[in-house]
Amino acid sequence: MRQYFEKMTEFGVELNKGQLLSSEENVKNIKEVEAGIDAEVEKVKNAGLPTEKINSRGVMTVWQRLEYLVDPGTWTPLHTIFNPENNVEGTTNVIDGLAKISGKWCVVAGFDNKVMAGAWLPGQPENIFRATNLSKRLNIPLVWLVNCSGVKLTEQEKFYANRRGSGTTFYRHAELEQMGIPILAGIYGTNPAGGGYQGISPTILFAHKDCNIAVGGGGILSGMSPKGYFDLEGAEQLIASAKQFKEKPPGSVDVHYDSTGFFRYVYEEEKGVLDGLKDYMKDMPAYNPKFFRVAEPKAPRFPAEDLYRLMPFNQKQIYNFKEIIARLVDGSEHMEYKPDYGPEIYTGLVKMDGFLVGMIGNNQGWLGEDYPEYADYGGIGGKLYRQGLIKMNEFVTFCGRDRIPLIWFQDTSGIDVGDIAEKAELLGLGQSLIYSIQQTDVPMTLITLRKGTAAAHYVMGGPTANRHNAFTLGIGTTEIYVMHGETAAAASFSRRLVKEKDAGRPLEPIIDKMNQQAKEYYDNSRPAYCAKHGMVDEVVKMSALRDYLKAFAGAAYQNPKSICPQHHMITPRAIRG
Repeated sequence: MRQYFEKMTEFGVELNKGQLLSSEENVKNIKEVEAGIDAEVEKVKNAGLPTEKINSRGVMTVWQRLEYLVDPGTWTPLHTIFNPENNVEGTTNVIDGLAKISGKWCVVAGFDNKVMAGAWLPGQPENIFRATNLSKRLNIPLVWLVNCSGVKLTEQEKFYANRRGSGTTFYRHAELEQMGIPILAGIYGTNPAGGGYQGISPTILFAHKDCNIAVGGGGILSGMSPKGYFDLEGAEQLIASAKQFKEKPPGSVDVHYDSTGFFRYVYEEEKGVLDGLKDYMKDMPAYNPKFFRVAEPKAPRFPAEDLYRLMPFNQKQIYNFKEIIARLVDGSEHMEYKPDYGPEIYTGLVKMDGFLVGMIGNNQGWLGEDYPEYADYGGIGGKLYRQGLIKMNEFVTFCGRDRIPLIWFQDTSGIDVGDIAEKAELLGLGQSLIYSIQQTDVPMTLITLRKGTAAAHYVMGGPTANRHNAFTLGIGTTEIYVMHGETAAAASFSRRLVKEKDAGRPLEPIIDKMNQQAKEYYDNSRPAYCAKHGMVDEVVKMSALRDYLKAFAGAAYQNPKSICPQHHMITPRAIRG
């Protein structure tokens, strides 16, 4: 299939001097947002005890363990500032992302031992759920750095129980193992109760000599016979018990290596645990990349820094979507599917690090008076119409048939509305797209470039409406909301305005509420807000977008659950016609 893939159609043009000069303010605005995200990331990295204090105990921090463990240049962090419960610690206490270890892609997750010795915190179950889901969706190993002191007891009601509570981890580990996805765990420190189950539930356990895992820790054992209340005598008993179990907590290496045999390996040095993980990762199931690559990897023909000038910070300013992806894909080459049909939507095949992927995104700008064909009004890019929805259904179905992973880009104001749109079956076509996505069973990722709005956010690869979204990225221009704040305020208060006007009452109090709601919509859709509350899995620098997409493609093709031979593919043939 070299005639299809080795050299595709080049697209994109270099920026001219006028564009360079006129876009300086745009660059400044986006980089200010990125600097704000960097500051939030630093807060997470500096949470808890200082690194020097941890090191003085002869212990590495989770960040130091990660740096030693993963292959240089491959760490692709996710959920760094995720903190949906607004914990005072500023973190969920889990650090995770995609990375290569010994040349193999995997999901890596670790407890931050600088914060309450890696305790469970509110929001952590959802964070872990996303990390395990990523391993499941990409069919790649999960590597844990376990150092978990158990539940933060003073806030247990926020995360212990419920269907997606902290125990979710344990059944998700079992689920991954039943699917043939290995979980490797390097275990450090004291891990009682939930931390003990976190330590025992992986597939192979690599233990540091000073670690332990146990159903109950020393603190629990110390207080197992209370009178129903506390007094001075009981306090003295607790002190004596606490001293005893501090010296030798239950579930030590003596028990779980020598007696139970749960620990497969024990290491004297912290780095020995990490070396053990590296050694096992060499033998994890993985195809050689040449098995799936359709061409040699090539850099885009244009610099990634152009993205800061091409992607408008102003949400109402139009741009050329193809110029965006020309800065991201191999050789700035593509095979576009049906360019003259459904002009509000781009669909096409591209190469990412030599791997074939499908791309879908919103074209922008005026679509002409004669489009959409079912209406007496002109169409505008960013909105979805009948042809665009049909085209996406077709392209997604082709990619699913050919086992081609999909990368979605969103900058959408929603689906066309009104009786004319209803007669054009847009509601049904939107749900058809969700059905088409769900039946593909191929990994997908989403980049919300600017607006992720209304049901269009769901139907265009959004994480809410399908099980195949591996992760969602935001950038410095991202906004996610059910509708624009001004539109929401108008929808919320228009009838109230009519009522107040008819009653002869002043309108200013209602207008003030409308402005307040519009501001709240704006504040609650900023990139940092989206990342903290999980609307995106990470906000990344525009210059780093290609790194994430390369990681996605490499991981998706590392050990896929099913294969379509290249010479059996129909999508490129349908494009060529």
